[in-house]
Amino acid sequence: MRAKLKDIKVELRRRMHWPIPKQGKWLEQLVKGHFGYFAVPTNIRALTAFRYRVIDLWRRSLRRRSQKDDATWERIAELANDYLPKPCNLHPWPSVRFAVSHPR
Repeated sequence: MRAKLKDIKVELRRRMHWPIPKQGKWLEQLVKGHFGYFAVPTNIRALTAFRYRVIDLWRRSLRRRSQKDDATWERIAELANDYLPKPCNLHPWPSVRFAVSHPR
């Protein structure tokens, strides 16, 4: 997770002056991909921590755009709710996932 967050930090630095909706779409794809791979049962705390850290990195990036920044936590929370998905379990337990019944 640290390596992924480090890569996101570097990329946010490169994309700092992109419009906010474009940044939001990019981060949404990134977080959805991470959740798609790691959203297994009992991993919800790590997903929540990952989403929080991405939000914090995005806030820091937006604050560096101007000396008169208005990137308060309330505004960032609205942006995060608009663009970033909430963590949830996408993969069921193996006992449920492999419980296949055939019509025969």
